[in-house]
Amino acid sequence: MNDWLPFEWIAAVRFLREGRLQSIFIIVGAAIGVAVIVFMSALLDGLQSNLFKRVLSSQPHIVLQRPQQVALPQRTDANGTQILMAQQKPSQRISSIDQWQKVRAQMQLRPDVLAVSPSVTGPAFALRGDASQSISLIGIDPEQYARIVPLPEKITAGSYRMTNTDMLIGIQLADDMGVQVGDKLRVTSANGGNLTLTIAGLFDLGNRAVNQRNVYVLLSTAQNLTGLVGGVSTIDLTVQVPFDAELVAQSISAATGLQALSWIATNNQFFLGLNAQKFSSQMIRLFVGLSVAAGIASVLVVSVVQRSKEIGILRAMGGSRGQVMRLFLIQGGIVGLFGSVLGSAMAAGLLLLWRLVAKNPDGTPMFVITVSVQLFLWAALLATLTGLAAAVTPALRAARLQPVEAIRG
Repeated sequence: MNDWLPFEWIAAVRFLREGRLQSIFIIVGAAIGVAVIVFMSALLDGLQSNLFKRVLSSQPHIVLQRPQQVALPQRTDANGTQILMAQQKPSQRISSIDQWQKVRAQMQLRPDVLAVSPSVTGPAFALRGDASQSISLIGIDPEQYARIVPLPEKITAGSYRMTNTDMLIGIQLADDMGVQVGDKLRVTSANGGNLTLTIAGLFDLGNRAVNQRNVYVLLSTAQNLTGLVGGVSTIDLTVQVPFDAELVAQSISAATGLQALSWIATNNQFFLGLNAQKFSSQMIRLFVGLSVAAGIASVLVVSVVQRSKEIGILRAMGGSRGQVMRLFLIQGGIVGLFGSVLGSAMAAGLLLLWRLVAKNPDGTPMFVITVSVQLFLWAALLATLTGLAAAVTPALRAARLQPVEAIRG
């Protein structure tokens, strides 16, 4: 039955079968290591994705705006030469980005940018009777902005409808003002603009401050309220790789002369926390992998000692050093492969159990965990390679045994 198998494979399988209990223990040990790595990888990736989604669900990856205004008054020296002299920075006013249509077109052509949406943002007040609330007025193009912030998915009441007389407000602002869908609010901007708008929908972006502050209106409505007719104060961007947002922002700033603020710069502590979490998870995976490799190597070293006479006989019968070395490398690879298959099954079971147990009070999943087939394939490949790497030292030791000395013990 095994005539077609190379000699090294036959001997490796026989050695593993003869030391059955020992082989089972090391395969189970490798499986536990693989299960821990796969389970932790899926869990931490899901947690990171959930945190990332929550933080960026209410903001763009990059915001482009005009550079801050700096006053440079002139004075004349004794020779009549005008000298520019810096002074205290003035207060910043809402102003339009010069040739913003051209900038938008440039951003749409960049391969690292997924979506572009111009907007007008400014301070305002929402008024209803004697009640007033400071708000951040945001004028948007509904279709384009939905690719930046998934507002349609966050609507809890009403609809994602935007006309010149409509507005979308957060659930916290609605609660503070005592209003609901269909009610009207008067919006007054800082420059005196005044409009009465109808609440078309309520949204929940998962952030109390945002739900209390942000008010979305049509772009043309915000332009009229802020006196920025035909202009936009910001251009919002979504990039291909969110973690590259700062590099992309610097590139855009250098190319356009605009101020480019990435989510990394505005959420620096959160970004540092994500990096620390990623680094710690990588270190855990590394040490688990090293422990698996050490376990495989120790068992194979013992196997070399236990089977030194068999190795000597093989060498005396004409077996080459290369064959003996390959014999133990194959054992390491088989242990790693079987351990990865069993470990992947254990990890799948643990993830299924996690989904059943880790739920919010309302019964929804605490956070979504998606496990790709590539994760299991990578785990199988790495475990097999770990087994091979762990077998190198025992294999070299076995190959160096002299036949006579090995037989004598």
